[in-house]
Amino acid sequence: MALKRIKPTTPGQRRKIVVTNDDITTNVPEKRLVYGHHKTGGRNNTGKMTMRYIGGGHKKLYRFVDFKREKDGIPAVVKTIEYDPNRTPRIALVAYADGEKRYILAPQGLKVGQTIMSGKGAAPEVGNALLLAEIPFGTLIHNIELRPGQGAKMVRSAGAYAQLMSRDDKYAIIKMPSGEMRMILQACRATIGIVSNPEHNLEVGGKAGRNRWLGRRPRNRGVVMNPVDHPMGGGEGRQTGGHPRSRKGIPAKGYKTRAPKKQSSKYIVERRKK
Repeated sequence: MALKRIKPTTPGQRRKIVVTNDDITTNVPEKRLVYGHHKTGGRNNTGKMTMRYIGGGHKKLYRFVDFKREKDGIPAVVKTIEYDPNRTPRIALVAYADGEKRYILAPQGLKVGQTIMSGKGAAPEVGNALLLAEIPFGTLIHNIELRPGQGAKMVRSAGAYAQLMSRDDKYAIIKMPSGEMRMILQACRATIGIVSNPEHNLEVGGKAGRNRWLGRRPRNRGVVMNPVDHPMGGGEGRQTGGHPRSRKGIPAKGYKTRAPKKQSSKYIVERRKK
């Protein structure tokens, strides 16, 4: 993959930077692993708007992605690398030796025809899913479980990776993408490698319409609203808005919102860097 700067043949193309699709091998998803994705437009079951700035967008099919990787000891061959409109990285279609097909998150460097494994005894190679107890120190990992058998919850976005630093008793100490050091049970699974599509954050849409295709509506700033609508609104002419805060008055930019007695705080060895 590489970044491609579009020639400015129109105003919308002038600043457009996109990631090339050289790594994608097919545009047709596996039929048995998709279903129609219903849009809400930010409305709840009564039709009331509960989330602003959502609406429109291109029709999508949802791809079922295997975040558990529990088919232990059965080799799987990578058939395709595909684009997924529901997430930032690429996904890979793998065919297991018993005939079953599944989608997984594609790590960087995974190739069509490559064989991957999961479970006890699998080699610590790109694409293989292992228990944290079996992964060598210093290995870059992604797709990490928080509870054994729950399925991966962390480090799943494009270009993300964590690092296994050490082990202590029944816990492994992981350095998260934020810099936070966290204890996770060694019985949890993780996948070796870095999540694919690392250049995703460097993309530039070039025009407002590209955001609309993605289902994102215009987002207006608090300082341009009236005082009745936002704490930062109002004033004669242009105003700074005072201390930055949310629509409901919660301070932003430095105000700690984490619950002081949160149950999972005991698993955090070192907080993220400020």
